[in-house]
Amino acid sequence: MRAVVFGYHNVGDRCLRVLHARGVDVALVITHRDRADENIWFRRVADTAAELGIPFVYGEDPADPAVAQAVRDAKPDVIFSFYYRSMIPASVLALAPQGAFNMHGSLLPKYRGRVPVNWAVLHGETETGATLHAMEAKPDAGYIVDQTAVPILPDDTAGEVFEKVTVAAEQTLWRALPAMIAGRTPQLPNRLEQGSYFSGRKPEDGRIDWTRPAAEVYNLIRAVAPPYPGAFTELHGHRFIVAQARRPLPAALPALLLPAGSQPGLHACHGQIVGLCGDGGLVVIGQLLVDGDTTAMPAEAFASFLTEQSKEENR
Repeated sequence: MRAVVFGYHNVGDRCLRVLHARGVDVALVITHRDRADENIWFRRVADTAAELGIPFVYGEDPADPAVAQAVRDAKPDVIFSFYYRSMIPASVLALAPQGAFNMHGSLLPKYRGRVPVNWAVLHGETETGATLHAMEAKPDAGYIVDQTAVPILPDDTAGEVFEKVTVAAEQTLWRALPAMIAGRTPQLPNRLEQGSYFSGRKPEDGRIDWTRPAAEVYNLIRAVAPPYPGAFTELHGHRFIVAQARRPLPAALPALLLPAGSQPGLHACHGQIVGLCGDGGLVVIGQLLVDGDTTAMPAEAFASFLTEQSKEENR
């Protein structure tokens, strides 16, 4: 099997290594340049290709005629897409006579579209996974080749789930390749009517609405916790990012009683920072960052901040 790979991120790194280990002849890798405005916490597929001795080019726009020509010159049997960020045109997919396949970070047909891991955590799912599927013009809509499920534990952040999904992607591709190489690629139904589609998320989508129930607020914090931009709230002219949090255990609740009439939002309580939510539930803040500082604000400092602000308002 001769392949062209469009790849990026950790899934791109691991799946490219699987192809190499299975003896697939990867003729060309097309990847992205790092963006200056992005936190690069993941592996670079360009580095992986260089390590494995595989030719690579940067291609931000798969509709660029130069990209199509590079694929045509590589003469692939198949095309793979592993977390490449752009939709690949049907005209490029057609250059691979044995098909084009994408690795998606959910259990299709659920969570088609962008950032599926973050959406799954945000919605309180207890399971997600990785799916290898055929590519067509409609996103994440082709038949399923194989998929692997992973659990989402109640306190898992999206970053932690993404690590599991990366392993699931590696396992899925490793398991599927022998049949694909032999020309017996499984074709399982991808019933779109039983699934869901979600668009991308922006940093502003991490704004916390403290009037919402505690479970919903906590899921948002988990879904965008670092290395993602983080859930945030604004207080007295400062932006606070909730970088780490947990739900209090029942035994801890008596020590976290807030004064009667407390409004939803951030509070200092008995040496801890807590978020009071609209249903009366609490979120205990483990790491609170202020105004872009990467060092967590201690609970004592936050309590002093609230005290000073209260004095200012009463002057």
